[in-house]
Amino acid sequence: MFRILLIVLLLVGPLVGLALGQGVAEATAQLTSQVSLQDTPSVSALPPDDEALASETQSSQGVAEASQVVTENLSNDSPPPSTSDNQPAGDRDQETAVNEEVDTWISWRTNFLLGSVLVALGIASIVGRYLRGQPSESVNPALVRRFRQRLNAWWLMCAILVFAIVLPTAGTVILFGLISFWALREFITMAPTRRGDHRALFWALIILTPLQYLMIGLGKATLGGRSIDFYGLHSIVIPVYATLIIPARIAMSGDHKRFLERSAQITFGLLICVYSLSYAPALINLNLVTTNGTAWTGQANGLLFFFVLMTQLADVFQWSWGHMVGRRVIAPEISMSRTWEGFWGGTLCTGLAGAVLWWVTPFEPWEAACMSMVIAVMGMFGGLTMSAIKRDRGVNDYGSLVMGHAGVLDRIDSICFAAPVFYHLTRFFFSN
Repeated sequence: MFRILLIVLLLVGPLVGLALGQGVAEATAQLTSQVSLQDTPSVSALPPDDEALASETQSSQGVAEASQVVTENLSNDSPPPSTSDNQPAGDRDQETAVNEEVDTWISWRTNFLLGSVLVALGIASIVGRYLRGQPSESVNPALVRRFRQRLNAWWLMCAILVFAIVLPTAGTVILFGLISFWALREFITMAPTRRGDHRALFWALIILTPLQYLMIGLGKATLGGRSIDFYGLHSIVIPVYATLIIPARIAMSGDHKRFLERSAQITFGLLICVYSLSYAPALINLNLVTTNGTAWTGQANGLLFFFVLMTQLADVFQWSWGHMVGRRVIAPEISMSRTWEGFWGGTLCTGLAGAVLWWVTPFEPWEAACMSMVIAVMGMFGGLTMSAIKRDRGVNDYGSLVMGHAGVLDRIDSICFAAPVFYHLTRFFFSN
């Protein structure tokens, strides 16, 4: 039933969003045309004794219109507007920009990628059901069970991604904020705390987490007549201010036992579960450009989908290569399933997958391959680091919310480590 609902959501959701977008576009165009029909002061309205001034004004208006037409032809390579058009050029440009923004809200490239993932998951589900019915002599039941568990987790991740793409920017930010809240809750539940930590945990869960995502959602806003880019704030609030506030708040409780350990674990949980993960929805706020400096006309949510898809593919590729040809385990005391052969094979396959899907990003094929391999490397670092923490605490999983595959933090550990690196590389090389 869950997968059927997901299929309906994938097929119907984008169509509904597109219909709503077209309705908004038509209403906006109608409103803009009504505003543009307002009469502007003409030369004939000037007093008769100012004929010389009227003639000069008319000639300057003609020169300005001619120069604007030439500029538009050179910059946009489009035919000049008709002289009989009573709509000002500024309003026409604004209307065109609004229509283009609404039309590309649900990009065809993102829809195609969503459909491809849905088909792949459907085929994998059929294969998993077939393997489940085979006798234990021909297949390894443990591997089949592990495969089906990962497949269930993939369906859930796909559902989350659909909501992240179909929802507007505010909805996407709220969705990731809720995921961060739950992941931090899982991390804090696993770590030992004392009564003196309760106020600090209140700051971490109730104040700092919503504040971080509020600044992500605001992006570039105008407050008090000033244009403010909240990137300068959301990039330092947790690593700087929270690192100072959390230990101070614990110290104010008067409990000094294991003070350094308690302060560090809460701060680390904030850094990984909230700060690092928040860079995933922050991709939507970037003004992306291509390698040659031209504005990218794709959908920012599509880039977010590409990023999450690459992190999950890297995990699958590394796991598959490790089970097929893995011999040398990277860290035997932490994870026996992570091998050097799986790491290199999975990273290369992720790079190839990124190169194939370059058309959903502002990258060239070789750039998409490099960015995908960076995602794979950071994802492996994240999985290994979070596994080390679980081994230190003597637990197998961070939680049991995700059906068949542990908790939320078990599924997003690679995303948490890869998101800030992918964001900063994209912002530095492909953003103006």
